[in-house]
Amino acid sequence: MEVSVSILKEKDNIEETVKKLSRTDCDYIHIDIMDNTYTDSYSFELSDFLTINTRKKFDVHIMSTNLDYQIKEAIKLDPEYITFHVEATKDVDKYINLIKKYNIKVGLSINPETSIAAVKDYEDKIDLLLVMSVVPGKGGQKFIPETIDKLKSIKNNKYLVSVDGGINDETFKLVDKYVDIVVAGSYVTSSEDYQEAINKLR
Repeated sequence: MEVSVSILKEKDNIEETVKKLSRTDCDYIHIDIMDNTYTDSYSFELSDFLTINTRKKFDVHIMSTNLDYQIKEAIKLDPEYITFHVEATKDVDKYINLIKKYNIKVGLSINPETSIAAVKDYEDKIDLLLVMSVVPGKGGQKFIPETIDKLKSIKNNKYLVSVDGGINDETFKLVDKYVDIVVAGSYVTSSEDYQEAINKLR
């Protein structure tokens, strides 16, 4: 199981949190980007991370309809993944191809109310499916139990599956059989010992 740790702007000092995560064995640092076009929230700018030194790979999750701009900004970080929402555009292929052009892995994300069928046409083109287990836009929400049935319904060997939202040492046990990556935010970054919290998600 891989662990991607999400940084929450409203709670975390970005540079200090990245330093702490760099001392752990987390697999990725998950950057949630919101600009009030897809959610009602704002986050950091991707450029805030350009001057931060870390050996960790970034896992960029774009919650925006302004994809031309946000994807180009994300590319500058040379992340492991750039993920955008299938609901955010009618031209999914355009943005898949843009990301792949830079040899970066492509992820598609789906909201809690969106069916797995929404990504069927893209199964051969993506590297990651990010299933949201909370409503996008805010940290600290409770895990939506119906997510479990959605994860169980995924039958593929073409892409990795990740789950994001309300993940902690209890909800992790509900999904660990069905996913390759868990995204955890406040469960890790609000803990006194980041590594201990991450260990409980392995």
